[in-house]
Amino acid sequence: MKELGLGLLLLGLLSLILPFLGMKSMLLTWIDQWGTTVAWAIRGGITLLGLVLYLSYRNRD
Repeated sequence: MKELGLGLLLLGLLSLILPFLGMKSMLLTWIDQWGTTVAWAIRGGITLLGLVLYLSYRNRD
């Protein structure tokens, strides 16, 4: 679960940074169909979910 959380966190951070650089992630282009506000909410949710999963499972080895 820790690895899944880290992957989601990195994917979310990448999806938050790329629009400012003028690029888009091919994996998450489908979220732009619902509008800008919803797309940013989904990007933030992915990042937050990844952070929560990573922090909650980081010491369980």
